[in-house]
This record gives sequence, C-alpha cells and structure tokens, in this order.
Amino acid sequence: MKIGIIGAGQLGRMLALAGYPLGISCTFLDSDKSSPGGLVSAIHVGAFDDIKKLNVLASDVEVLTYEFENIPVEALKSIDSGIPIYPQLEALTSAQDRLLEKQLFQSLGIPTADYVPIDNSSDLESAKKKLGWPIVLKARRLGYDGRSQHVVNSDISLQSAWDDLDHVPSIAESWINFERELSIIASRGAEGETVYYPLSENVHENGILRTTVAPYDDSILQNNAQNWISAIMEKFNYRGTLTVEFFHTNEGLIANEMAPRVHNSGHWTIEGAETSQFENHLRAVLGLPLGDTKPRGCSAMLNLIGTMPNLTAATKIPGAHLHDYCKSPRPNRKLGHITLLSNTRENLLKKLQDTMKTLNRTSIS
Repeated sequence: MKIGIIGAGQLGRMLALAGYPLGISCTFLDSDKSSPGGLVSAIHVGAFDDIKKLNVLASDVEVLTYEFENIPVEALKSIDSGIPIYPQLEALTSAQDRLLEKQLFQSLGIPTADYVPIDNSSDLESAKKKLGWPIVLKARRLGYDGRSQHVVNSDISLQSAWDDLDHVPSIAESWINFERELSIIASRGAEGETVYYPLSENVHENGILRTTVAPYDDSILQNNAQNWISAIMEKFNYRGTLTVEFFHTNEGLIANEMAPRVHNSGHWTIEGAETSQFENHLRAVLGLPLGDTKPRGCSAMLNLIGTMPNLTAATKIPGAHLHDYCKSPRPNRKLGHITLLSNTRENLLKKLQDTMKTLNRTSIS
C-alpha cells in the first residue's frame, strides 16, 4: 500500500516510520530533498503548488494526505488523477483561515473567544470597543507556533501590531484567562468509526509547544471535547486524524484552533499509547481498521528546540525515548523530542523535571 504525503517535515517522517511495520510505503513531495521525511523515504522535490509535481506524486500512490495546513488548496484541487485526498479539503480550507475556523466552531456550538474580523483600520476601533483589553491580534492565514500574532493592551500597541502584520486580513480575539491548555486528538475511518486519545495538557512558551503531559484525567472535559471533535468530523465526513486545542477556564473548555492532521501534542502516543496517532492516521486514510488508543500509563513529551542535547547525555536518561528529526539547528526550531513514561502522574512529572534539568532545558511551572 502506498501513500503520498505532501510535506516532508518531522510529522511526515513519523508517518513514514509508522507505516513500515504495516508494509505501508510513503512517498513525499517537498521543496527540500534533505527534509526529515526525505531522509527516511522516497521524495519528489518540488513546490507545493507545482501541479506537475503533484500529479507525479499522485500517479505513484493510492491516496494522498498532508502533514501541515499551509498548502494551496487550489493546487490540490487541480490534481487530475482523481486520487482521493484525506483529510477532506473542506476541513483544510477551514483550518487555514482563523475566521472560517471560528465561524465553524460557532456553527457547531463549540465555545470560542469573542472576535472581530479585521480588514481595515476602522475595524481596530470596533475590536477595541467590543473586546476590551488585552486583545490578541492574529493574521487570518499562515501563522503557526506563535507567528503572525500579537497580544496588545493599548491603542498604540494595537496599531503597531496591525502595521507589523502589513494590514493583511486578520482577526482580533478577546484575551482568555485560562488555567491550562489542553488538546484532544481523534482519528476517523472510512465508515465513520472514530477513536479518541485522552486529553493532553500542553505548556507553550513564546507560542511554541514545550511540553505535553497525558492523560489529563477529567471525565466531563473529556466527554465535551470528544463531542465537539466528533461534530467537526461529522461536518466534513472527515477521514484521518484531527486535533483540537482548547483553553481550560473556570467555565470549561474554549476552543482555540484545530489542525486537520497529526499534531505535536500527540507525539507521546508513539510510545505512550497502544496505537500512535501516526499509525491511526495511516489506517484511516487507507480504510484499515483503527487501532486502540488506550494509554500505557502516563506520558510526557519534551520538545527539543533550537539545539539538540548531547546524544550521550540524552541516552543516559533512564526510560527516555529520543527522537532526532535530523534538522539543522536554529533558534526556536523544533529539532526533536523526548518521551518519558511512568505509572503515575506524580512520578512522571518528577522524571520530566529531572530530564529538563539534566539537559539544561527551561523548567515548567
């Protein structure tokens, strides 16, 4: 069985690695032949909007999928082979635009922050009046890992943020006072069968995910999150793996954003669940039965950002599972991750703190 993956970053790499034990072969399209995925599987080198290269990829596989959102949907629609693309492009379209995403959530009764679309300077005044301070100003498209977004608390900083975004179509959101950030991941198969991973707790710094701990045990929140992610999947007759990120407040969960793909907050599932998010995504898009998502105790994932730790030091850590994406180091770049397992959350958090100290990584609160 052969899958074409558009994008060959670390998510694509982990998809390919998950496919090998099942006899699933993955082929990539990416502009960089030395990308993480291209180091472990076949790759066609080309731009994501190169129709010729997309058709070459499509002719070589049975189904297409993608590893990140910022792919031109019109280019994917132009593929002339009629090959299926999962997840559905309608879901990708909504995830690419923060305004469409908010409107989708609201249409399904999923709580979100209050927001105001920003198309011109006069909309800034409307946002200030409706939302109050502070305001989170985001470009509607192409932002990730904290890029193209600003938290502002005055007229001057709001105008400066708008200028910094080059006046592209944007969205202003009310600031959410949250206790923690949580995410849920689910996979949906060809016949609508759906499996859910437990909620995970995520810590971000400067907009970049630093750590994930799972499961976050709260049956009410888990049930709400499952119902909401199911509603999104049913809306699009979704096939594949989907992630929804939430703010947890005193009033419950508030949806922040969704990702129609495997997700950084689910890396722990490789060692920490019976079936990883990567394997279940492959199973879903190929129409295979979905695997069990039961956690194997408690898991923590530590992103390795900017620089990789010394290999000897990292592999000396008892029970640490190191993943090196083979990327060139640079500030704020995700280069790899470490997963830790334990039978109890208390022991797991101690192992995480000890690991961060050993590797000279920033402590978590």
